Amino acid sequence: MYNFLSLNLNCPHCGHTLMDLDNLVDNEASILLHIDIGKKKGDINLSSIYGSYNYVCSVDTPKDEVAVFSCPHCGKDLTTSAQCNVCKAPMITLIMDMGGKINFCSRSGCKNHNVEFEDLNNALRKMYQEYGYQSAHSQEVAEEEIVEEPVNEEKEIIESGAFLYAYCPHCRRSLIESDMLKLKLVNEKNESGFIMLSPYLNVFSSKSTVFLAEGKPVGDLRCFHCDESLMLSGKSCELCHSPIAAISISARSKLIDFYICSKKGCRWHGLSEEDINDIKLEDSLEW
Repeated sequence: MYNFLSLNLNCPHCGHTLMDLDNLVDNEASILLHIDIGKKKGDINLSSIYGSYNYVCSVDTPKDEVAVFSCPHCGKDLTTSAQCNVCKAPMITLIMDMGGKINFCSRSGCKNHNVEFEDLNNALRKMYQEYGYQSAHSQEVAEEEIVEEPVNEEKEIIESGAFLYAYCPHCRRSLIESDMLKLKLVNEKNESGFIMLSPYLNVFSSKSTVFLAEGKPVGDLRCFHCDESLMLSGKSCELCHSPIAAISISARSKLIDFYICSKKGCRWHGLSEEDINDIKLEDSLEW
């Protein structure tokens, strides 16, 4: 749901679920596997968001090393005879609840992965039943004159699950692309990429084109149109005290500042002191 396909995966040998509900990656239940890499053994929690390459691992995962993955329940090796068509390393296969399987490369740093459906029609039906359907939203930036609301009007409540029409506070262009809130990011290694956030209030799914460590600030967040930084100086997250970024969202007939924490996994978001008197975000951690 909400434009992020979150996979529920099982072991192909014992059929036991591999989902770890206690350790989240990308704010969703993760995929728990045992890993052997570079003569070290440990556990790895992979993101269950299809297209995300984020993970948390108890051992180092040197780039280009080939890992052996096994089921944490039956202990059996998950390596298959199939080879990655990018780097020729063995592929790993896991079974999806909705039918079919997901394959990913066992070489650290290789992003090759794919999904195979046994019955595409049946899988699509299950996807619609489980994830629902969200229609596309207009990405046009409203150019009408902003109308100020009366001060004595009842406080507006933006309900959980509401679609947030997001804009850059600098160039005022839409930050919504393919029904996702898209931001440019530059991490601490000066690697640039994009992070896609759920545009629905209090839905915290995300995925990124570069690796982002859980529990750490992601770096500089920027508008992908004008490349201006969205980070705010002198303000920090009220929950974890990490740096925050500000975007504009539409509420009533005006644009308001909407603050998001830059720490990976933190769910805090809030409004400016001016707007908090008129608008409430339902079920947000700030209230």
